[in-house]
Amino acid sequence: MSKFIVTKSANGEYRFKLNAGNGETILTSEGYSAKPGCMNGIDSVKSNAPHEERYEKKTSTNDKFYFNLKATNGQVIGTSQMYAASAGRDNGIASVKTNAPVATIDDQTI
Repeated sequence: MSKFIVTKSANGEYRFKLNAGNGETILTSEGYSAKPGCMNGIDSVKSNAPHEERYEKKTSTNDKFYFNLKATNGQVIGTSQMYAASAGRDNGIASVKTNAPVATIDDQTI
């Protein structure tokens, strides 16, 4: 079962990552100063994940492939890992589309 894992870093920021059923991280958030913002970020991922037009396919300076998931306002709400091939990136997008809407939340900050 896929899940969002919520953590708090040493600098006090909250982050989430979306893990697929096999435990592999497929999307990571930016840092949030407050937990409610982080939880809103998860809600945004869940609602935006099914929409192809919300994905921005990118190539890094070292020729690795990744993607950003954006909200309707254009703000990045999650970034993928780096992939060696564009097909891996595309599979990552498909995984987020499938997993994010049904993922549970594992809040490790409690």
